Amino acid sequence: MEYMLLIYGAQDVQPSSEEAVQQLLDEYWAYEKAVAEAGVLVRSGALQDVGTATTVEVRGDGERVVTDGPFAETAEVLGGYYLLDVPDLDAALDWAARCPGAHHGSRIEVRPIQEFEAP
Repeated sequence: MEYMLLIYGAQDVQPSSEEAVQQLLDEYWAYEKAVAEAGVLVRSGALQDVGTATTVEVRGDGERVVTDGPFAETAEVLGGYYLLDVPDLDAALDWAARCPGAHHGSRIEVRPIQEFEAP
């Protein structure tokens, strides 16, 4: 079963030094290697800064409205994700707990991927 691990964190928190940035990156590279070697990694990605977001809304009359910025102003933003193929929710939660984001002031939302059959 596929689960999406969504990494949320404060948008205004940055590591205090270049060494801290490198340490965090090294932790993520080690995690990436671990999920890949375990054979559960489907895909992963980091998102650019929330300031690069563009929001699209199509209103009831068909008018398309494009707005610079995210959909909502919040303290936490989605920063990246891991899509894992694991046997069950417990395994997904175990991997989420190992994610560096869970240890650095972020939180990991774990959600199953919904499967649809084409008509």
